[in-house]
Amino acid sequence: MPKNKLPKQVIAVWPEVLEDVDVQVVPIEYLHSIRVTFIDGKVWDIDVEASKDKDFDIEDALGELFDEYEDTIANVDFRMDTGRIKSDIQARTQRFLKKRK
Repeated sequence: MPKNKLPKQVIAVWPEVLEDVDVQVVPIEYLHSIRVTFIDGKVWDIDVEASKDKDFDIEDALGELFDEYEDTIANVDFRMDTGRIKSDIQARTQRFLKKRK
């Protein structure tokens, strides 16, 4: 099974940790946007951050989008909030280490 490596620009934020990460699932709260590229060259940028303030379920909306357009989608680029990921991991690690003493 091939590894799902993070893009180089994501790894560059925190290489000592993110370099060896194998990604299977990314929680929606760590995405700031999604870029969908279609076979005909059209590109849709979905601002996940802005949709969090709206009154609808972004996960359901994305599922419907991918179901409806699956035959015409060439690529989906999930853009992560790497700063938030780094901050959350550091905070959780510190809490874990303090509790272990």
